[in-house]
Amino acid sequence: MGEITRFGVSLPSELIGAFDEKIKAMGYENRSKAIADLIRNSMVESAWKSGKGEVVGVVTLVYDHHTSDVVNKLLELQHEAKIDIYSTMHIHLDHHNCLEILAIKGPPAKIKSLADAAKSVRGVKHIGLTITINMK
Repeated sequence: MGEITRFGVSLPSELIGAFDEKIKAMGYENRSKAIADLIRNSMVESAWKSGKGEVVGVVTLVYDHHTSDVVNKLLELQHEAKIDIYSTMHIHLDHHNCLEILAIKGPPAKIKSLADAAKSVRGVKHIGLTITINMK
């Protein structure tokens, strides 16, 4: 990490009191780390909403592998997505259900497109998407 810069912030006492309670409940030891995380979260949200740049993340899919052609359709979507898929993990949850985890990187619009397309595949029960950006 780079050089640390100190700065002052003026806030109403009620707001800082509520903030202190919240961050204590979340396990933060100090305001600096909590504020840094808020700033990073805002940057990730802005990157996602603007559609600019690249995001990295994880797509999780739960699907019934007995549904006709579901695996082939999901593989085809991954190959056509035009994003980087760094790794996949396949877990057998039970006799019917599988969990697929994809580590991905690419433009927000293409990642959203992949997730949306996968949701519509017959046999897919749930999709989760967690994204972040490369903090330099």
